[in-house]
Amino acid sequence: MIHFVGAGSGAPDLITVRGQRLLSEADVVIWAGSLVNPQLLEACKPSCAIHDSARMTLEQVIEVMAAADAEGKEVVRLHTGDPSIYGAHREQMDELDRLGISYDVCPGVSSFCGAAAALRAEFTLPGVSQSVILTRLEGRTPKPAGEATRDLAAHGATTVVFLSASMLDKLQAELLAGGAYTPDTPAAIVYKATWPDERVLRCTVGTLAQTGADNGICLTALVVVGGVLAGPHDRSKLYDPTFTTLFRKASHAAPARGEAPGDACVADDADNDN
Repeated sequence: MIHFVGAGSGAPDLITVRGQRLLSEADVVIWAGSLVNPQLLEACKPSCAIHDSARMTLEQVIEVMAAADAEGKEVVRLHTGDPSIYGAHREQMDELDRLGISYDVCPGVSSFCGAAAALRAEFTLPGVSQSVILTRLEGRTPKPAGEATRDLAAHGATTVVFLSASMLDKLQAELLAGGAYTPDTPAAIVYKATWPDERVLRCTVGTLAQTGADNGICLTALVVVGGVLAGPHDRSKLYDPTFTTLFRKASHAAPARGEAPGDACVADDADNDN
């Protein structure tokens, strides 16, 4: 069996309990050495064969997996964060499907979650943003039509930008070109979220590129943009004493139906419970 495991956002104790167990049981580990905290490998048994995928091609990774599987060995493919976010694991699974090799996926804590923790931020504040856009600037990997950064920025939602720390001047221009963000819109650069050397640099969209340049940021950093980083926001309806839920009756008059569309299913569940 091949186990794709999310290593978490950086801190070694942010891997899941399942991921830690799979690592400790693995006969072979293929890890993203340029991104994953090497302390995680301390969980591996002494006999475990460890391969650094930073120095391997897809074909070489599959070759190691297939050889180990043929010998009945347990293999962990250790990806940074959660493998579903820029993990390039779909192409590996395609090859394993072609070869008839079984695999499963153990999710991990993505770096965008680690960045939220570092910022002490909630990315979905009532009255500010109820959507989170995860994206990257176009580089050597092109983006499909309709996913240009300026088009996504036009929504004004909370935006988290991966893999773009070396192009902050271009990112700043694209964010402003969307029209919803202004030079004063709050932003932040989070370098190596949850690692021991984590750094949080708060700025605005208009000062994003200069902040990165002043602090030597060019790799291993996320950019977060949006009003959720500063300013007023509405109170959640979920804990509002005037709002009825499935588990609690309102102590005062409840909001009219449709007043809080984000919580409509909660209100409906409560109505069905009456």
